[in-house]
Amino acid sequence: MKRFLSVRELTLYAFLGAGLFAAKLAMAQLPNIEPVTLLVMLFAVCFGWKSLCAVAVYAALEFFLWGAGLWAVCYLYIWLVPFLLARAARRVDSPLWWAALSGAFGLLFGALCAPVYWVAGGWAAALSWWAAGIPMDLLHGAGNFFLALVLFRPMRRWLSALARRYGLPGAA
Repeated sequence: MKRFLSVRELTLYAFLGAGLFAAKLAMAQLPNIEPVTLLVMLFAVCFGWKSLCAVAVYAALEFFLWGAGLWAVCYLYIWLVPFLLARAARRVDSPLWWAALSGAFGLLFGALCAPVYWVAGGWAAALSWWAAGIPMDLLHGAGNFFLALVLFRPMRRWLSALARRYGLPGAA
């Protein structure tokens, strides 16, 4: 019987998830500017489907540090959006395209989380929560755009080389 993850892959994805968490913490002083979106997309492109394990490690570390709230429910699905879009577009090589995708995700972050608040408190809760967060979504979108524009290609080269070194089938 073949295992879903080898010990080597499990170790790699645990370190990638922890690195994702550490990178976000390192940038926490900047208002809603984070490397998570870029790295989630790069994991999808460079490591394939199994790298969702790294995203799960990241989300678990967020829950352990900050506790659970309505935001935590969003984290159970929100990172699937850039991951799935990146998997679908993994052959695209334009940094501007990746920057636009990353920026759009940042702009829509609040809207993508709003359904949780709708379930918890109705339309008024969802719309007021989303509207209150629009200034942060603007910063999120701009930060994502510029991080991806500058870092997507060099990070893709580095992570693709790491994936090849590990002999991963999803390597781009």
